[in-house]
Amino acid sequence: MTAAPARTGRGFALLGAVQVVLILAITMLSPALPAIQRDLGLSGAQLTLVSAAYGLSFSGLLMLGGRLADLLGRRRALVAGAAVFGLASAAAGLGPGYAFLLGGRFVQGVGAALAAPAAMSLVRSLYPDDTRHARALAVWGGLAGFGATAGMLLSGTVSTWVSWRWAFVVPVAVSLAAVAAARRVLPAGPGPVRVKLDVPGAVLVTAGLTVMSYGLVQAGERPWGAGVVWGPIVAGVLLLAAFVVVELKVTDPLVPLGFLARRPRATALWAVFIGSAGMSTIFFLLSLYFQEVRDASPLLTSAAFLPFSAAQVVTGMLAGRLIGRFGGRAVMVGGLVVAAAGLVLIGQLGAAGPYAGALLAGLIVFPVGIACVFSGSTVVALEDVEDSRAGLAGGVVNTAMEVGPTVGLAILVSLATAHTSGSRTAGAVTSGYAFALLLAAAAFTATALASALTLRRRRARAVPAPRGTRPAHHHSAG
Repeated sequence: MTAAPARTGRGFALLGAVQVVLILAITMLSPALPAIQRDLGLSGAQLTLVSAAYGLSFSGLLMLGGRLADLLGRRRALVAGAAVFGLASAAAGLGPGYAFLLGGRFVQGVGAALAAPAAMSLVRSLYPDDTRHARALAVWGGLAGFGATAGMLLSGTVSTWVSWRWAFVVPVAVSLAAVAAARRVLPAGPGPVRVKLDVPGAVLVTAGLTVMSYGLVQAGERPWGAGVVWGPIVAGVLLLAAFVVVELKVTDPLVPLGFLARRPRATALWAVFIGSAGMSTIFFLLSLYFQEVRDASPLLTSAAFLPFSAAQVVTGMLAGRLIGRFGGRAVMVGGLVVAAAGLVLIGQLGAAGPYAGALLAGLIVFPVGIACVFSGSTVVALEDVEDSRAGLAGGVVNTAMEVGPTVGLAILVSLATAHTSGSRTAGAVTSGYAFALLLAAAAFTATALASALTLRRRRARAVPAPRGTRPAHHHSAG
């Protein structure tokens, strides 16, 4: 009687470790970027590509990866993705120069795009009961934020004590564990779906997201009027528009547009998008703030995020209970409000202000809110998903999580730079960062209001008609 629950627990722990390390890889080089630039003699543009390469391939291929998980089988897709991710991590960490690091980071994203949606869909195979599945998804939603924070802590620690190359040991180790243990602790999941792969749709959405993301990444260093910025963005938008046209015409679309049109799901995906954008903005801007303005080391910069990580872990452990009591939508909306308050507190930072003040308070309040956002929105986004589309659903949720940082960070960093009018004094830089964080708080607040209105309209439609009116519908009032 106890063997099955124990195996399920080990299976979920393995899937959770994979999810954490796939997200950890996004931020694992952030505090170490100055050291990487010195060691490899990189230009600013090369350093930007190293930082962005993983996210470019990860976000661009997620839709395809999600569908392949349904077509090939979930466990098989997870093992294949983890193997590619682990090999690429080893190449990036051991490679002698820029080409190995850049190529390794890009191929890391290819493996992650296959492994991430497969891992999320396998949660359904582990917990087929709806109640237990919802609780598992609540925990799962919090893992993404924890992974991002863990990447920051890992990078700062290893780059201070040994070398930034050692940060790749963790992805390699988890990948090896996933490949070795998957068959023993994970179910195979349902058989592969026998449908024709939408190759034109896959090519268009992958190219569109990748090209547009590249343009947005360039916006971090160049003005929006530069051809290397607006050219890829326009091309990406056109490719995505062509993707929509193709999906409306093919028999078996890669992403059925009706799947995205359901209002609660669309609202939840936007919450994931805005939440990941806000969190990445905090990591990016505060990493620069602590090192450039406060002259902190990479280790101290990582240590400054320890309260953030602790608050996130504790909230993630409680998220399942909160969702069980209040529902995923209410937890999502409440999390957006709390996260907005945290952004306002962090936005009070000053060039010489104390850490143990509004800044520290914000680094505790924001992760509480963002953990609720990710947990609640993950549950809402995956409600009523057919088992044959679990991989697709996982790909869509992960795409929102990966595209959010690219788009949101590009916009907010550009606005922060414009706010300083080109000045790089400590006061001007701090003012620009604070301005961007307050804009992010406004976006969170607006999203919370829109989500609350959607929730209220759904509840209003669910209220039974008064007794004695429209008797033909009495049987369905509940």
